[in-house]
Amino acid sequence: MQVIRPICTADLDSLVKVARASGHGFTSLPDDQLVLMQRIEDSVAAMALAADYHFGQQNQSYLFVLEDLASKQILGTSGITSAVGLNDAFYHYRISKVVHSSPTLGIYNPQEVLTLCNDYTGATEIGSLYLTDQARGSGLGIILSKFRFLFIAENRHRFNTRIFAEMRGVTDDNGHSPFWHWLEKHFFQLDFPTADYLTGIGKKSFIAELMPRFPIYICLLDKHARKAIGQVHPNTEPALAMLKREGFSYTGYVDIFDAGPTVEAELKQIACVKASQKLSVAICTRNNDESVPLKSALVCNTKVSEFRAAKIECWIDDIANRLMLTTKQAKALNVAQDDSVRILVIQS
Repeated sequence: MQVIRPICTADLDSLVKVARASGHGFTSLPDDQLVLMQRIEDSVAAMALAADYHFGQQNQSYLFVLEDLASKQILGTSGITSAVGLNDAFYHYRISKVVHSSPTLGIYNPQEVLTLCNDYTGATEIGSLYLTDQARGSGLGIILSKFRFLFIAENRHRFNTRIFAEMRGVTDDNGHSPFWHWLEKHFFQLDFPTADYLTGIGKKSFIAELMPRFPIYICLLDKHARKAIGQVHPNTEPALAMLKREGFSYTGYVDIFDAGPTVEAELKQIACVKASQKLSVAICTRNNDESVPLKSALVCNTKVSEFRAAKIECWIDDIANRLMLTTKQAKALNVAQDDSVRILVIQS
């Protein structure tokens, strides 16, 4: 059985392995042990906040791991940042349009431009989603993504209602980004892996110091850089498709390094949030009526520091509004008789 839980200090070595395996472009988990330890400590501190803690003028970072209970192996990571841009500037490029026209000459010439902005300041970001090679193709990636929305829905006071995700842009195996190559050539003299790493460890001052201060006309970029704008890395396509099914949409914002798209949604409009329900727990062996089929569901407890989530096969008593769990399932989910859970039935 695999369970999603908050990260802890004992997970450092596993997190280092994930960071190294994730490769270039995975800014939120840089290959730096001290930075990763700080990420763990920040998450532990966020989880330890009082139950009535409310979203405000401070950013909190929540990091989770997917653990196989039998082998004790960490199979993946997933995270939530409560409010970006409050502790340091958070940049995007916004794609907009300017029009050059002359009615006298009968010329109408619209052009798209990239404008540096901080429009997502204060919004909640989901990220750090990574699944190890051995766990891919098992459907665990979907669970590792969806549970975050249920966690946010259960703890709405800790987060903004505007949720977004930065999708990894186009890069090759050596970390070469065609979009960044153009910026590097004209403004930075700094390769993409280095810029990506500096951002990941929190050293972002070079962005404000070297980034072009005026809108960039997209038509002036070389064809490779233009083609990369708004496109995702092949490995990211399934994650993007999954978010779109949840109701996320692309609104013209791209990453400043690899030009990958940013997608967003309002919490109340996210499909799995709308489809989830609260039930109370009843612990049993199995219902006596074997004609009642088991359902596959993502189940989360309603705790924070002792949060647990898992995909299980279970029986729902719709009349009593209860979720029937075995003793083993209840233990894995860290719940007891009559506790509340949030459940999302997964369509086969």
